[in-house]
Amino acid sequence: MAANIRKPILISGAGLCSLLLAQSLRRASIPFLIFERDSSLTFRAQGYRLRLSAEGLDAIEAVLGPEGFQTFWDKCGKTGGGGLTILDGKTGEKLPPPGAPAGKDGEEKPKEPPKEALASRDGKTVGIARGEMRKLFMAGCEEFVHWSHHVTSYELTSSGVRAVFSDGSKSVEGDMLVGGEGIYSKVAKQLSEGKLKVYDTGARGIHGQSPTTAFKGLGEGVWLLSDDSNPKGKLFVITNVRPDEMDDPTVQFGWTMGGQPGVIRAPNDNDSMIGVPAADIAKALTADWHPRLKPLFDEMASSEAAFWKITCSTPTGVPEWKNEPRVTVIGDAAHSMTPAGGIGANTAVRDSRLLGKLLAEAGGYEDGVTAAYEKEMRVYASEAVAASYGMAKVQFGVTIDENSKTVN
Repeated sequence: MAANIRKPILISGAGLCSLLLAQSLRRASIPFLIFERDSSLTFRAQGYRLRLSAEGLDAIEAVLGPEGFQTFWDKCGKTGGGGLTILDGKTGEKLPPPGAPAGKDGEEKPKEPPKEALASRDGKTVGIARGEMRKLFMAGCEEFVHWSHHVTSYELTSSGVRAVFSDGSKSVEGDMLVGGEGIYSKVAKQLSEGKLKVYDTGARGIHGQSPTTAFKGLGEGVWLLSDDSNPKGKLFVITNVRPDEMDDPTVQFGWTMGGQPGVIRAPNDNDSMIGVPAADIAKALTADWHPRLKPLFDEMASSEAAFWKITCSTPTGVPEWKNEPRVTVIGDAAHSMTPAGGIGANTAVRDSRLLGKLLAEAGGYEDGVTAAYEKEMRVYASEAVAASYGMAKVQFGVTIDENSKTVN
C-alpha cells in the first residue's frame, strides 16, 4: 500500500522523543498525528538544560540527517573545563570525586576516573536547553500537532486503533498508536496492564535560572556543588557553565538543585508550584553558602524557578507485557529515570531512532514492528534505568522496590 494513502501513526504527547519520532516519520513520508494535552509549546516550564551523551547525539543525528543535525548542533553549547568538578557549598573548596581514595594527610589521589563520562564529542560536554531542543524537533511538524488533546486510553478497531481523549471524543483511525506522554502515560498503563510503573523516590528538586554574571565565580565547566550539613540529608546543585555568552548579562544559565528525601519540601507538598515559592526555598537552603556560589541563588530569576519530583521506573528493568502490534510506548512512558547521570533523555531519543527506523524500513505500520522495537528497547533501557538508579542511591539516598509509592 502506498505511503500516501496509509492511515497515520498516532502519537500521544509532544515531548522530545515524540517529536523526534515524528521527524523520522516525516523524513520517511509516513503520515502521523500528534496529540498533546497542553495548549501550546510554551504552556509549561521546559525544565533544565540537558546533557547529551555520544549515544544521544548519534541517535539525533541519524534521525535529522546531515543538514538538520547541523542546525541542531549549532544550537548546542559545548563546554570544556576538564569534566566534572565538585565543590563544597559551604566552603567553596574542591572535593574529591565519590569513592576517590585519599593519600597522605588527606591529599586527593584518585586512581579511577569519575563514573559519569561527560564528554560526548570533540572532548566537550554538549548540552542544550530542553525548550530549545523541543522547538527544533517541532520544526516542520506544526500542522500535525493537535493541542489540548489529552489521551486517556485507546481502542483497537478491526483495521487500526483510535486514541480516546479526556472529554470522551476519539481520534481518527490510525495504523498505530505510540504513547510518548511521559510518566503519567495512560497508554502505558493500558498497554502493559499496569506492569509499567513509575515510583516516587521521595526526593525533590528545584530548577532555577540566573544571569551569566552570577556564574563568574565558577567559570567554564560542569560543576557539582555539594552540602552535607543539612540534618535531613544531602543537598546538591549541578550546573553547566558555557564559555560563550559569559559576558552578556541578558543571557541566563540554568542550574538544578536536588536533595535527599525530606530536604526540599514544596509548600503543602504541591510540586506543581512554580516561581517565588520555589525560589524562596532555594535561597533559604543556600543562605550560608560560600560567597563564590551564592550569586547563583541571590540573583536568580524567581519567576523561572520550579519544583520537580524525582521518579524512577522499576530498577530491575523494563517489564515484559503482552505485545500489541498496533500500540507501543517510548521515552519516560516506557522507562522513567532519575536525573542521576543524565541518562533519561538520551535513552528516550534512542527509542525515537529505533522505532522510526523500523517503521521507515517497513514503509509504515507492519505487524511485528512493535515487537521488534520492544525487544531491543528493553535491553538498553533496562541497563540505563539500572545505571541511573544506582547513581541515585548514592547521590539522593533513595531506595525503591515493588512496594514503593507510585505516581498516578
